[in-house]
Amino acid sequence: MTDHRPWHGVLVATALPLDDDLRVDHAKYAEHCAWLVENGCDGVVPNGSLGEYQVLTPEERAKVVETAVSAIGGSRVMPGVAAYGSAEARRWAEQARDAGCASVMLLPPNAYRADERSVLWHYEEVAKAGIPVVAYNNPVDTKVDLVPELLAKLHGEGHIHAVKEFSGDVRRAYQLAELAPELDLLIGADDVLLELALAGAKGWVAGYPNALPRACVELYRAAVAGDLGTARKLYEQLHPLLRWDSKVEFVQAIKLSMDVVGRHGGRCRPPRVPLLPEQAAVIRAATERAVAAGPA
Repeated sequence: MTDHRPWHGVLVATALPLDDDLRVDHAKYAEHCAWLVENGCDGVVPNGSLGEYQVLTPEERAKVVETAVSAIGGSRVMPGVAAYGSAEARRWAEQARDAGCASVMLLPPNAYRADERSVLWHYEEVAKAGIPVVAYNNPVDTKVDLVPELLAKLHGEGHIHAVKEFSGDVRRAYQLAELAPELDLLIGADDVLLELALAGAKGWVAGYPNALPRACVELYRAAVAGDLGTARKLYEQLHPLLRWDSKVEFVQAIKLSMDVVGRHGGRCRPPRVPLLPEQAAVIRAATERAVAAGPA
């Protein structure tokens, strides 16, 4: 690990391998988690959007966390604990804690457009599980925007330790550093990695290392070290893929890239549908170019 704070470094929001009957293949998932760490990643984030948590049964969701912990150790596992209700999210945080995880990642309430008081209550309730909480700001999907002022308030109350920032607005990094200098900023969208790394990010909750871990880790390490020569070259090579992390089809795209490089990406559970042929062709070609350009 790069730091005693378990959310530092490259944490991969893991895609979930499914078999031909769309059942979770836990053996393949364990192997995938171990492979990511072997290739330089610092940990994994199971049960995020990329892990299709919304279409898992409670039993499947719990076992995914347990599988990751068994494969690479709880200090490297930061599960997503998003749920419609605060009590349910707290139960998932408690499950992660009891499984041996060192932190969890939490979206704001996402069943409706919550107001600030509801957001504060939600994070306060889940923090009672006694495991460090990393907020996840994704206003595109949740319709709740954890703006810097609100994040500073959540941090000041002791409810969160870091934030995965997915708004795409890189200007917020500097405002957040002024309002809450002890709150760790994590890169939340692959296609703004360089911009947020230069703005002082402490970690990256990443999608594309599922397919290209070595190149992505090299990019992140160069970016946070200020090695712009290395970072910019890699960023340009990888950006045609990284931008898919911010598209509606991000799960299908990353799973296809995994297939292209010889990993098990495979299918998604409905309602996600297969990529259009023209989309698949673009992703396949970009993946092949990235592999040919350097370390995958």
